[in-house]
Amino acid sequence: QRAAGIPDPDRYDKAWAHCDVAIAGSGPAGLAAAVAAARCGARVILCEEDFVLGGRLLADGGTIDGLPAAEWIARTLDELAAMPDVRIMTRTTLFGVYDGGTYGAIERVNDHLSLPPEHQVRQRLWRIVAKRCVVAAGAIERPIVFAGNDTPGVMMASAMRSYINRYAAAPARRIALFTNNEDGWRTVEAAIAAGLQVAAVIDGRPDVSPAHRSRAGKGGFPILNGSVSGVDGGKSGVRKISVSLTGGARAEVEADGLAVSGGWNPVVGLTSYHRGRPKWRDDIAAFVPDAAPPGMVAAGAANGAFGFGACLREGFEAGAAAARDAGRSGNAGSAPIADDEAFSLTPLWHVTGKGKAFVDQQHDVTASDVELAQREGLESVEHLKRYTTLGMATDQGKTSNVAGLAIMAAVSGKSIPETGTTIYRPPYVPVAIGAFAGHHRDENFHATRLTPSHHWAAEQGAVFVDTGLWKRAQWYPLPGEKDWLESVTREVKAVRSGVGFCDVSTLGKIDVHGPDAGALLDRVYINAFSSLAVGKARYGLMLREDGIVYDDGTTSRLAEDHYFLTTTTAKAGLVMQHLEFCRQVLFPELDVQLTSVSDQWAQFSIAGPKTRDLLKEIVDPAEDLSNEGFPFMGAREVKLRGGIKARLFRISFSGEMAFEISVPARYGEALARNLMIAGKPFGVTPYGTEALGVMRIEKGHVAGPELNGTTTAADLGLGKMMSTKKDFIGRVMAGREALVAPNRQVVVGIKPTDKARRLRSGAHIVPKGETPGPDNDQGYITSVCFSPVLDQWIGLGLVERGRARIGEIVRAHDPLRGEEYDVELCNSVFYDPDGGRQRG
Repeated sequence: QRAAGIPDPDRYDKAWAHCDVAIAGSGPAGLAAAVAAARCGARVILCEEDFVLGGRLLADGGTIDGLPAAEWIARTLDELAAMPDVRIMTRTTLFGVYDGGTYGAIERVNDHLSLPPEHQVRQRLWRIVAKRCVVAAGAIERPIVFAGNDTPGVMMASAMRSYINRYAAAPARRIALFTNNEDGWRTVEAAIAAGLQVAAVIDGRPDVSPAHRSRAGKGGFPILNGSVSGVDGGKSGVRKISVSLTGGARAEVEADGLAVSGGWNPVVGLTSYHRGRPKWRDDIAAFVPDAAPPGMVAAGAANGAFGFGACLREGFEAGAAAARDAGRSGNAGSAPIADDEAFSLTPLWHVTGKGKAFVDQQHDVTASDVELAQREGLESVEHLKRYTTLGMATDQGKTSNVAGLAIMAAVSGKSIPETGTTIYRPPYVPVAIGAFAGHHRDENFHATRLTPSHHWAAEQGAVFVDTGLWKRAQWYPLPGEKDWLESVTREVKAVRSGVGFCDVSTLGKIDVHGPDAGALLDRVYINAFSSLAVGKARYGLMLREDGIVYDDGTTSRLAEDHYFLTTTTAKAGLVMQHLEFCRQVLFPELDVQLTSVSDQWAQFSIAGPKTRDLLKEIVDPAEDLSNEGFPFMGAREVKLRGGIKARLFRISFSGEMAFEISVPARYGEALARNLMIAGKPFGVTPYGTEALGVMRIEKGHVAGPELNGTTTAADLGLGKMMSTKKDFIGRVMAGREALVAPNRQVVVGIKPTDKARRLRSGAHIVPKGETPGPDNDQGYITSVCFSPVLDQWIGLGLVERGRARIGEIVRAHDPLRGEEYDVELCNSVFYDPDGGRQRG
């Protein structure tokens, strides 16, 4: 779908859960463990990949506590359902083990449906944190490798038994069994009980019990001591089976289905995900868990116990022990009782014959591929895996790995334990990439942060723009306006001639407390803040250690030991980290505390010549807002009408007389609504980030495009702010030769000589008459806008020796758009250069 450009149509979810005991698998061991742990009072989560509980009991039946397996399962589930601290999760597989008792699980909510219901998820990713974990995931029947084992109709004996006993479906009419162990005979019993014909049993063991011989006599089928050397049938399915008898003779069996049982491999993946290696047991010819992750234990078939009785005992004991280890002290009672079936096995891995004998049927790895790898000198199992892709398919070698290792061991003359195993890695089962993403895709790939006035702005018809994680109002179109430029122009004119307000809550906001608060700020800013008077604000610039500008913003002193610092929206989190690093690592002797309050305050910029008129309508009448009582760059706490306390700062980013007002975030939307009501007589206009950007360019203020990680304070025209009376981060490195070179690119104003020409950001500046190219590149345009005040496009740029070239005509070369035109280098302050309007 991705290659075709079609998006994933499914929905995914994430969830978290905590418990005392997590249990993987609901066979006899898993159910017994759940009952024991729950009786002890533990919080239990039982995960089962099937859609019903019971594991192999569903196909093999049996008797437990004197009851048929189905009745015992039902009774056990009733007991668990009555316990409020037990959660049973079907269609859910534990796929990974991580640090701190954290487990990954995938719930296939609607994978069984061709199309999930509307608004339903396909898969849900669970993060389960458990104090203890019992792995009762059972064992997987393994094949015997022989020629023609990929013929349709060749099946694992346990799979054939499941079709017959669980689903009442006949996988074939005439069945043959090829086995090397006692368990395979259960399929013969199931076939006879279902009325299916058994053609023959090929048993690779040297002897077969009298009970089986008696069963064969009654069923009228032969027992052949030997092995299957080939299958004839092709795409149409099994027709004839070639058998190599123990004495050397050959025989043929006519059948349309062949059940194969080469023994059982305990599921060791979960217990091996922390680089633990399983150990080999000769009695069952299989690997079993050895060094499990902390807090985890295997029980039942997953631990190499294949009898029902042993599974029940191990599971029950493991569940009770896990509950005790988790701090629960209840009484588990007695364990369920069942007989242990006899299990004998003679290892048989590969039968030579004519034709391809597949080891890994998903990746078409044959026995000859494994043998060739050994002859090529690939002696490590890891090399074998990558050379042949054995075990690298979606099943991760669950049925093929041990057989492949056995063939490799036989060719190399080593034992299987000496040959070793590959490293086990999660996930245990395939997990859709979408499940790891959950809801974090498309527009929700990152978290979405909304300003306090977001819902109000949406009501006003605002067009929103993504600014980092924030959604900010970009402009507020009115009916009849033909495009964004008309809306933005109206907003700018409204502010310049009347009053407007903008939500600037996205700015980073940090409270700095302590007797050494001023000292810390002195060391991170290029200008001094310890000398700032209480009730005043000051613009500040901080550098990186290499002397490059890091961030800018205003800092206000609210009390002798309390500063309120603002950062750019983009650097809010990074500046907080930087300040904490300075406080804790660079200057630990300072008595100062930092608190990020970005989300605690809603902040609005109110700008325009009628700003005081509007503020008087919402601020307590006792507050003096006159130019004398609240001068430019003043800052203090005020009371609003209704008694709400707010912080008021006389700061201007627009060049107009302006205030920024902060209220607790919960009042942000109400303040926006009140500003509209109170400002109606003055023609108040809400404005967005586009108008904000236009006014800052008209005023020559730098922002993100100019603070691009390569500029110095001097490049921005702020070199005089650098204190010569104190030290600060970046001071020494800012004096490096290359950073003070006379030909550096510095901020300058740019306007086209043709007032009708539109400027484009990114266009390169080249001397007039020179050919555009790297040798003649003297800078570029960083920010552009249409200025309603000047009625033309203007911009800011970084140009070599720009401030010394005011009035010079140069060329703007835009290779992306194929444009080239004349522009004039000018003062970066286009509007009110003496600042009288913002101080009025």
